[in-house]
Amino acid sequence: MLQTSARLLRLLSLLETRRDWTGADLAERLGVTTRTVRTDVGKLRELGYPVEAAPGVQGGYRLGAGAHLPPLLLDDDEAVAVAVGLRTATGVSGIAETSVRALAKLEQVLPSRLRHRVQALQAATVAVPGAGPAVDAGVLTAISAAIRASERLRFDYTSHHREASRRDVEPHRLVSWGRRWYLVAWDTARDDWRTFRVDRMTPKVPNGPRFAPRDPPEGDVAQFVQRSAGAATWRFHARVRLHAPAEHVRARLPIAVDVTPDGPDHCVAEVGSDNAQTLGLYLGMLEVDFEVLDAPELAAELAKTGERFLRAANAGSRPAPG
Repeated sequence: MLQTSARLLRLLSLLETRRDWTGADLAERLGVTTRTVRTDVGKLRELGYPVEAAPGVQGGYRLGAGAHLPPLLLDDDEAVAVAVGLRTATGVSGIAETSVRALAKLEQVLPSRLRHRVQALQAATVAVPGAGPAVDAGVLTAISAAIRASERLRFDYTSHHREASRRDVEPHRLVSWGRRWYLVAWDTARDDWRTFRVDRMTPKVPNGPRFAPRDPPEGDVAQFVQRSAGAATWRFHARVRLHAPAEHVRARLPIAVDVTPDGPDHCVAEVGSDNAQTLGLYLGMLEVDFEVLDAPELAAELAKTGERFLRAANAGSRPAPG
């Protein structure tokens, strides 16, 4: 059994990892009785930690917000992950300078073995600057808190077409893709999963009631964001039949799109882009024969592009003037 001081640190660490704990769950994790858990919770309160209790047969506990930030208890891998994350914080408005200050505090207390790991990784890494919309750190924090508490989120939203709306959703996960942040959530009004650009959201307070978390869409949140966010920005859509197995096509596509097998050696894909010309060039880079099924504009653009490429290929075989 852990000594009292070690057990208190372990109890504090557990309370930091999850919003709600039952007394029985904490007792099982610590290898003690629920009575000992109650005693240890009382000691944490005497030390100034705001541990809240919920009534009930088993009782429940959560670490509330206090006047001071309690110390975080991180293992080696967690400490390195936090340090690396602070060094590479991008795409969040107003957080760069704050990250530097937090990193300075963290590196001051890191053991030398961990400090060397962080410095080695930093020395071996080169960041490529990129352009993208900055996201307000307060908005990310508000969304994360709603996800953690399983509370409905209300916000004003501006769509890709600059249409304003008010949304009421059950937030599931935040996804960082490139330099953009997306929220995957269950839209209560539309009764379906939706993806929202965080830089277009303005959360409203207070949050709504708590909800029971649902299973993630399609079993893969990242792929769902790639599929839905990509399709939402397309101005031109088309269906094409590709002369290759679906697995081969999916492996060559840079983003997730709908690919349906059509026999062992063919598949049908729902693709799109800003215009037919760009989509034609994109399909050509797949290096797979294909047929246009329902987009005459794309077929016409492919014919024009093919003629242009053919003229370019034949130009070198013409006899020189004179």
